Amino acid sequence: MNRWVILLWICLSFTVLSSCQVVEEDSKPFMPTPVTKAQDTLNFDRARSQMVERQLRDRGIEDPAVLAAMQRVPRHRFVPSDLVDLAYQDSPLPIGYDQTISQPYIVAYMSEVAQIAPGDRVLEIGTGSGYQAAILAQLAREVYTIEIIPELAASASATLQELGYENIEVKAGDGYRGWPEAAPFEAIVVTAAPDRVPQALIEQLAIGGKLVIPVGTSVQQMTIITKTEEGIVEEQTLPVRFVPMTGGS
Repeated sequence: MNRWVILLWICLSFTVLSSCQVVEEDSKPFMPTPVTKAQDTLNFDRARSQMVERQLRDRGIEDPAVLAAMQRVPRHRFVPSDLVDLAYQDSPLPIGYDQTISQPYIVAYMSEVAQIAPGDRVLEIGTGSGYQAAILAQLAREVYTIEIIPELAASASATLQELGYENIEVKAGDGYRGWPEAAPFEAIVVTAAPDRVPQALIEQLAIGGKLVIPVGTSVQQMTIITKTEEGIVEEQTLPVRFVPMTGGS
């Protein structure tokens, strides 16, 4: 049998097996993916390029800075090691503690509609694995990110430091309260869904800034809030499904 056919069969078999394990592994703690060999890195680079072209550009993501960030950031470093072969697939993945890393398209979409400029200061609520924070750090001057689960905050911080990010500050805390000491923020990106928009986040948004947040319980809508001198302008765009936002309300 042709060696390439054999290799393809092995890869497909491994992918199917790993797909069956996603739900079963949901309760396992997140562990950063180890540094890989050169050939593995090349394969990940190809998968990431395909992700950008097929999942993002073909679906209407246009911002060159966002596309470049999605191309640069190694998503496979932010998923559990036993799911690394699924890192660039078109879906969210479990990272333990009943949390997920968002679908690549959603990460890119939220980053694009936040309209982040290079000199901006950005707040993220819901660090998770740290992937969205890494994307935001490619676009902004400073990123402040809050994670309510201490273990995830610690592992995300370790991964981001290992990858060399120096413009991201991570802390464990209640996202409903925001980060008032670092406010105001030109953009706030929330990666968990509250039943209503936290007032503290609106207060910490700079004039002209955007808050991108999924809102709702059983039915959620991606909501974009722009703060103006006169008040706020609210727009609902996509139907989405995020994990619930926990903490104070």
